[in-house]
Amino acid sequence: MIRWGERTGCPLTLRRRMAVAKVAAGQSRAQAARELLCATSPVVAAVRRYLESGREGLVERRALNGQRKVDERFRETLCRVLKGTPQQSGWRRTTWTRELLARELERRGRVRVSPATMGRTLASVGARLKRPRPVVRCPWPERKRQQRLWQLKRRATYARPDEPVFYEDEMDLHLNPKVGPDWMLPGQRREVVTPGNNQKRYVAGALHSRTARLTWVRGERKTSALFIDLARAVGEAYPDAKRLHFILDNAATHSSKKTKTALEQMGGRVVLHFLPPYCPEGNRIERVWWDVHANVTRNHRCKKMEALTAEVDP
Repeated sequence: MIRWGERTGCPLTLRRRMAVAKVAAGQSRAQAARELLCATSPVVAAVRRYLESGREGLVERRALNGQRKVDERFRETLCRVLKGTPQQSGWRRTTWTRELLARELERRGRVRVSPATMGRTLASVGARLKRPRPVVRCPWPERKRQQRLWQLKRRATYARPDEPVFYEDEMDLHLNPKVGPDWMLPGQRREVVTPGNNQKRYVAGALHSRTARLTWVRGERKTSALFIDLARAVGEAYPDAKRLHFILDNAATHSSKKTKTALEQMGGRVVLHFLPPYCPEGNRIERVWWDVHANVTRNHRCKKMEALTAEVDP
């Protein structure tokens, strides 16, 4: 009986036949249910079906329901719908719900399903509820943007030893921690106590494009003086370099009159190469800041800014 149930490939059929086999061996229905880790009612129903119809009564009857509602074509249509928004499909909602997805697929010629069936179908295609990622698009034409990024990447790749290239950017440090996901046990929700009155500090860094060596300075304000301090620190760290090439974003502190005057006083040793607007993916130091936030500032429990800055310092 058990071997026959294993050959069917259906776990429900196998459980019914194991229940019948255990009861036939002299076990009570409650004892068989405990061993099968199920309620007593499925064992009672399996024995009754066997007594009424024999082995055929234990076969899963849903296999005779006919063609399934949710087939591969249904899943393909669902994936195409999920790539867009409800407004792109003509609905006035801004987010999808299971009910709205069922109505949209019915409108596209698929069979009508319940919200519960739609939920199982979403799980089968790997769809999950996630927060969208806010982005700002570069106003430049795509060809111009790609050309500029390629020029900067080429400069960093073929940089001469006496003219190193650095990726420059600033990072904000908040005393109020950034809250992020963490592993927790069921029924547990870890608390992150915030100081209340937020304080800020700023870190300016320059990442060497070849060696990945980081030169950085800290400041209480994100001003031109912070960037000028970084440029001087990089100049002191690389005294043999003829020119220092900085790849950086279009922040106002990088092109202010104070910054231009300070760079002129350095004899034109620092050369700035600006990224296209809103293109953080072209600045490699952004990855360093992501790692700092992931390892230090997210969910931190520092009560004072001095303790937080001490954790951030390499």
